[in-house]
Amino acid sequence: QVQLVESGGGMVQPGGSLRLSCAASGRTFSNYAMGWYRQAPGKQRELVARISTAGTTNYAASVKGRFTVSRDNAKNTVYLQMNGLKPEDTAVYYCNKALNPLDAWGQGTLVTVSS
Repeated sequence: QVQLVESGGGMVQPGGSLRLSCAASGRTFSNYAMGWYRQAPGKQRELVARISTAGTTNYAASVKGRFTVSRDNAKNTVYLQMNGLKPEDTAVYYCNKALNPLDAWGQGTLVTVSS
């Protein structure tokens, strides 16, 4: 059974930073491009960052230059470093495959950006 466990969320002031982690178990994710998604209240889930198996990264325009995605295949873990956080970044953040996401999403981790 595949499990995705996100962690690292919290409440920060605008301009602050957080580092999210996503640990995958039950399957080796080194063979897959991985993505970080977020879902804000009342909005659809969106892909904000992705990293290929070779380490190539892509970002949504709204987070480019502020967020950095990385992966540690030995630990089956994907990270999202978030700097310069804005109130509009407030959302529940999830990780999953970047293409054809697994049906079983993790519980996500809540990021709240507020003064």
